Amino acid sequence: QVQLVESGGGNVQAGGSLRLSCAASGRTFSTYIMGWFRQAPGKEREFVARINWSGGSTSYADSVKGRFTISLDTAKDTVYLQMNSLKFEDTAVYYCHSVLYGAQEYWGQGTQVTVSS
Repeated sequence: QVQLVESGGGNVQAGGSLRLSCAASGRTFSTYIMGWFRQAPGKEREFVARINWSGGSTSYADSVKGRFTISLDTAKDTVYLQMNSLKFEDTAVYYCHSVLYGAQEYWGQGTQVTVSS
């Protein structure tokens, strides 16, 4: 089992920045990938960014490339999402996501990000 706890969401004006954190606990030694998804009201959950736990390679949705940066601190079992130049359309609940070797998936409870225009 893996437990994921997000923090760092909040309200920000367009053009501002926020940093989300996701602290993992449990079977983190089996982590393959960690990432972030988001879900806006009335929309499906969508991929935002992911990072390979061992090699650090990253991938981003086109909508956030150049504005968001995902990083990790393996010593703290924590993944971060630095969000800059935020737009109204970035408003959503952001979920931390973990995939283990063996394909088990885990989700955090979500943290709200609200960008006012």
